[in-house]
Amino acid sequence: MTYAIVDLGGRQIWVEQGKFYDVNYIQANPGDVISLNRVLFLSRSNVFQVGMPCLDSIVVKAKVLKHLNGRKLAIFKMKPKKNVRIKKGHRQKLTRLLVQEII
Repeated sequence: MTYAIVDLGGRQIWVEQGKFYDVNYIQANPGDVISLNRVLFLSRSNVFQVGMPCLDSIVVKAKVLKHLNGRKLAIFKMKPKKNVRIKKGHRQKLTRLLVQEII
């Protein structure tokens, strides 16, 4: 089993070939192929490579499938004795990536 741990959008994500992942919004059009070059760890048939901090020779190719919004979060702020109540919502913009290959 081949997998890699990449640093993407401030998060470390465990990726495998042929699976899709929802990550923070990336400025790319759907259908574009992007390369993720901040690979921190690689496991290929029980042979491990650890970067210090990144592996320079390893690249993960991923295809942008679509852009979507995450789950809605409700933010409620209240100041007691002041009759101030504020309710807001937030939806994070996400990008769905399909990992095509780990080179």
